[in-house]
Amino acid sequence: MEIKWLEDFVTLAETSSFSRAAEARNVTQPAFSRRIKQLETWLGAMLISRATMPAELTPAGRNFLPVAQEAIRTFYTVRETLGPVSESGLVHFAALHTLTVTFFPRWLVRLQRETGEVGTSILPDRGGIEANLASLSDGEADFFLTYAHKEVPFHLDHELFEFLTIGTDRLIPLAAPQVSTGGGALEGRGLLDRAVSEELTIPYLSYGYSSFFGVALGKLFARHPGFRKRTIHQNTISAGLKIMALNGTGICWLPESLVEQELATGLLVPTTQSAGWSLDLDVRLYRSVRNRKRSADTLWWAAQRIADPSSQ
Repeated sequence: MEIKWLEDFVTLAETSSFSRAAEARNVTQPAFSRRIKQLETWLGAMLISRATMPAELTPAGRNFLPVAQEAIRTFYTVRETLGPVSESGLVHFAALHTLTVTFFPRWLVRLQRETGEVGTSILPDRGGIEANLASLSDGEADFFLTYAHKEVPFHLDHELFEFLTIGTDRLIPLAAPQVSTGGGALEGRGLLDRAVSEELTIPYLSYGYSSFFGVALGKLFARHPGFRKRTIHQNTISAGLKIMALNGTGICWLPESLVEQELATGLLVPTTQSAGWSLDLDVRLYRSVRNRKRSADTLWWAAQRIADPSSQ
């Protein structure tokens, strides 16, 4: 078994497309398909259903996905630990995948204006809330960058871990202008409002139940018992669900920061005018109070300065 097979599989799970995954992995599609097949043969289980378009994980594939993500994370963590001493000064972040492609790059630029150059690395997103928090509590990460919402508890000892609120975002329900229903199509704009008023069951793109967004949306849906949905696809990664939404596969709740361009160009449209279907989110940076690494302290102090408007 090769680590690249696991990386191929995780990429395929994120994109739900053999062609897009092969492009992302910089291999031809036939070669990519062979590697996925080799992984399935090694495991003795079918991970991908080839009978559906877009590609979907089988039950075995859904069970194996967090295992693959954890194995990749562990492999690279060990490699960094055994790597050259010159890399020991890196500040390690555990982070939700979406934040690594939206918030983190711009925030890091602001930080480095305050601190000068600080070497950083991102550990792979483990998918679930508790799994990501474990990388911080276990000391593998110096910081945990995450979304936060008052209804999603974090099980951290407040005497041992502290946090800064360093940004905000909003989770909003969106769809393509036309949403496929198998036998036809529904207009995406205002679809959620019509679904509730007309008691329609609509195709839904899910985060599952263990991820941060999955838990937050579970709380939201509990307040709207009249909302009827049929899960068409599940992925813990927002970027993967965004691709599915753009293809007209279903309605999906996505971070506003991730879809600014798609909203501006009309590739995705609001499914409701009611603010009651959105979730206001904080962006938080957590750390252990016992972490006294100098580079981590430097970054934390800079993060405090740029998070405090009075210091600007």
